[in-house]
Amino acid sequence: MENFSEVVGIFFSLDNFLAIAVGVVIGVVVGSIPGLTATMAVALALPFTFSMQPVAAILLLVGIYKGGMYGGSITAILIRTPGSPASACTLLDGYPMAQQGHAKKALKAALYSSVIADFISNIALIFFAAYLAKIALNFGAPEFFWLICFSLTIIISLASGSMIKGLMAALLGILLSMVGLDEVFGSQRLTFDNYNLMDSISFIPLLIGLFAIPEIIEFYRKKAIPHIKAKASGAGLAFSELKRCMKSIVRGSLIGVIIGAIPGTGATAAAFISYSDARRRSPNRANFGKGEVEGVAAAEAGNNGVAGATLIPLLSLGIPGDVITAIILGAFMVHGLTPGPLMFQENLSLIYALFLGIMCSSVILLVVGNVAIKYFSLIADIPKSILFPIVLMFCVYGAYAVNNATFDVWLMLAFGVLGYIFNRAAIPAAPFLIGFILGPMFEDNLRRSLLIGSNDLSIFVRGPITWAFIALTVGSIGLAVYRFAASRRGARDSTDESRQN
Repeated sequence: MENFSEVVGIFFSLDNFLAIAVGVVIGVVVGSIPGLTATMAVALALPFTFSMQPVAAILLLVGIYKGGMYGGSITAILIRTPGSPASACTLLDGYPMAQQGHAKKALKAALYSSVIADFISNIALIFFAAYLAKIALNFGAPEFFWLICFSLTIIISLASGSMIKGLMAALLGILLSMVGLDEVFGSQRLTFDNYNLMDSISFIPLLIGLFAIPEIIEFYRKKAIPHIKAKASGAGLAFSELKRCMKSIVRGSLIGVIIGAIPGTGATAAAFISYSDARRRSPNRANFGKGEVEGVAAAEAGNNGVAGATLIPLLSLGIPGDVITAIILGAFMVHGLTPGPLMFQENLSLIYALFLGIMCSSVILLVVGNVAIKYFSLIADIPKSILFPIVLMFCVYGAYAVNNATFDVWLMLAFGVLGYIFNRAAIPAAPFLIGFILGPMFEDNLRRSLLIGSNDLSIFVRGPITWAFIALTVGSIGLAVYRFAASRRGARDSTDESRQN
């Protein structure tokens, strides 16, 4: 009872509630601007927390983190420009929905799935922190290698239309991910003696160019496109539609929790794995990529399920799960706190106060998100002849702001042309993106595993975790190949029937 009153005394203050609210608002706004990520916002906000109370300081940064995770979906849905890398998966169905006049429905689906996933992630943080952290500690290089192999099988399921084109795009993405200095030998790879490429290809210019620029090129190529109202006012997401998506939301949230509890994986992989899982299981899988609300919900559930889970290894073990939690770790240390097992013994009341604040952030995200939808959805009602020059300006700014380099702007434009070629040739961009994201992680963990095992391949089957991921990888490939063969067989049978008729 004494601890309870202390927790209440620590948490229930105006400063804490203001910190959460301000943090979520900042996160949503910054996350919705292409090129300005939640990571950047948290890093910039860190110096302002030095004079704050520890709980308020941490909650401000956590609020920015959670708001930024959702905010990236807004521009992904409205203008096909992801505000964050993890939101790249959301646009696969979100933007087609906006084109069909269902922007508000897509934004509502993204918000509700984000809030539900965030809540589930917070529950996991509170009740399963220690247990999940112990599992995460058992992940070494071989386990990460097979996890990434399993993630790469997503390419097969996302290569809609032509599996060959999807695999070609993925291989190109993996090839471009190798540009830069070799981390082991320090030699240049595929840089063509250009010093700008020695630090690898920047992800933000690639992301902006691949998805935003092709839309602008297509618009000015056709010169006259009928304007589609986004229907900012209306019913939005019906309860029956949300109910239909719940299984995918819950599964995506759990995927996000598991992925987030493993340091170094990230929300992008969780979003694509969740999306792929929903697509495999959904009776409407043929509509995925064409404006399926379940696709939006699954992607955002996987994305936001990571948010609370990344704090699990941080609070339990003192190990940051990603860049943002590394910054939050710095905030802890500034205030004289060291996350880890000892903090649960020495500062238990503070930990529980943080838990209350983190749970409260889910409610505030729901409120702020609804207000954001009301005003941000109006963006889709702006005629594209006015909107696209503004979008192009933000694209240039977002690409330049990453490294303050003009080269990144040219890089963005180059990937814009590549994205346009992809669109014209019906080559899916998602496999290319996944290949680019997972390529370095695949190579790094493969090399580390071989170094640890002294080139003995038995290290890749060293325990139950590796066996489980091998089984999942083989099963995923087998299922995808079976469905591909079945679809080809079905298409051939229908062709034969039409000829007979």
